[in-house]
Amino acid sequence: MKITFLGTNGWFDTDCGNTICTLIETKTAYIILDAGNGIYKAGKYIKKNLPVYLFLSHFHIDHIEGLHTLAQFKFKSLTIIGQTGTRATLKEFLAPKYSIPVDKLPFPCKVMDMKEGWHKTPVKFRALPLVHASKCLGYRLEIDGKIISYCTDTGYCRNSEDLSANADLLISECALLGGQESDYWPHMNPQLAAKLAAASKAKKLALTHFDAALYTTMAKREKAQAQARLIFPETVCAYDGLRIVV
Repeated sequence: MKITFLGTNGWFDTDCGNTICTLIETKTAYIILDAGNGIYKAGKYIKKNLPVYLFLSHFHIDHIEGLHTLAQFKFKSLTIIGQTGTRATLKEFLAPKYSIPVDKLPFPCKVMDMKEGWHKTPVKFRALPLVHASKCLGYRLEIDGKIISYCTDTGYCRNSEDLSANADLLISECALLGGQESDYWPHMNPQLAAKLAAASKAKKLALTHFDAALYTTMAKREKAQAQARLIFPETVCAYDGLRIVV
């Protein structure tokens, strides 16, 4: 299974990267996690005639702004999956006065609202609410004998531990600098992400979703990696274009 980070910034694009988007290549499908501006690069990696499933964590702009680039692709099919209200939200966000609606894309596309909990289709996954300023879901994907946990835009919480238990790869946000915390705008810092990986017994941790206003250089990301490795040695700092095989 290949995981490619197409966008690793939170909030806005900078020289360090595009806003958040992660691509997972499995034996039977491509899975995209969130649709920040990094999604425009997906065509570089999606070469097989397989269905594409896009999981949205929530509706903050840095997680959905890349949806306006979907018309460039030649997907076999696309299914967009998110919390209750996803269908209505995207109908408004991709209205003709703003962009191309999903029913006008050059490939079959449908949008699915789904409830929290376990699901067996279109792939086996679990969705649980995280701790954020607006409702945000984290995901646990169990595919091809591997477990991928995706926890972004969240403070440390029990649900993030449950989603990440024994994960082959935990993809965790790292919006805050080392030691920073915020009750008003919950996010993770390097130490909290590493603590989550250790507590959940994950095999590997990838840090992503770096706040663009705080992580203004790649050196700051490297420092975050070093801080996290003091707690969880199997940590990697993601950057646009990074590919991990699990």
